[in-house]
Amino acid sequence: MSTSVNSDVSDLQLSKLREWVGRGVSRSDRVSAAPVAAMSATLDRDDARPVTGSEVPPLWQWMYFTPLDRHSELSVDGLAEGGGFLPPVPLPRRMFAGSRITFNHPLQVGDDIERTSQVTNINSKRGRSGTLVFVSVLHEITDARGIAIREEQDVVYRESARPDARAPEPRAARIDESFSRRIDPDPVLLFRYSVLTFNGHRIHYDRPYVTEVEGYPGLIVHGPLIATLLVDVLRRNMPTAKVRKFSFRAMAPLFDNHHFEVCGCEDDDKRVALWARDHQGGLAMDAVAELY
Repeated sequence: MSTSVNSDVSDLQLSKLREWVGRGVSRSDRVSAAPVAAMSATLDRDDARPVTGSEVPPLWQWMYFTPLDRHSELSVDGLAEGGGFLPPVPLPRRMFAGSRITFNHPLQVGDDIERTSQVTNINSKRGRSGTLVFVSVLHEITDARGIAIREEQDVVYRESARPDARAPEPRAARIDESFSRRIDPDPVLLFRYSVLTFNGHRIHYDRPYVTEVEGYPGLIVHGPLIATLLVDVLRRNMPTAKVRKFSFRAMAPLFDNHHFEVCGCEDDDKRVALWARDHQGGLAMDAVAELY
């Protein structure tokens, strides 16, 4: 993504961007065991070593179909220039805003899988931090048994940080959890997750870049990592639960210079509320898991 363009997105630009709606791409991969074992270690789990036929836990599918752009195709932020098949939104900061995911059946180690991805919607609005552009993408992962995972993913593009900009007051997070886990997001955790998802975005590992160029106070914890930790705390406390659907919204960023908590509470026997709470009690991510 170029950082030299005007930060405003005109109606004409938005109309041009919407020409990307309907565009897509398909990729093939194989569910190998090594990433599953590495993710287990990264999340500090004591899982059995995966073998052929082992089920891949929910959200760990993000380790597959990783971006394979050549180094010369990357922008200054470490992401692909123009975002690969995504539209060339003329805003410099890009983040994962949320997803709605349906798990029809789990992926298994040894499976040959295919993912089709398609841009489904593009919208713009003016927020407190300036212009925002939201791009929605539909991913479907199939194996020999059919569609295993269907994910509607939202990506948000933002303006560069303004020197006088003040962070919005965070919304208070719930405090009625029935289970929780404290997370200390040190740079090693963020680096390992970046490696597992082949995520070159510098906001997660390059402190001078994220603080001096993008204007954040520290390394940013990946939105997908927070979501993965929410499902992980559910699995730790409800080990027999099977997730049928999972949705989340990123509400505020988390940084490596403070701890946070991943929390959960059963709404009923088929629905679990999950959320991430920052060190000051603010809501960082809001999620819901629906169970079989």
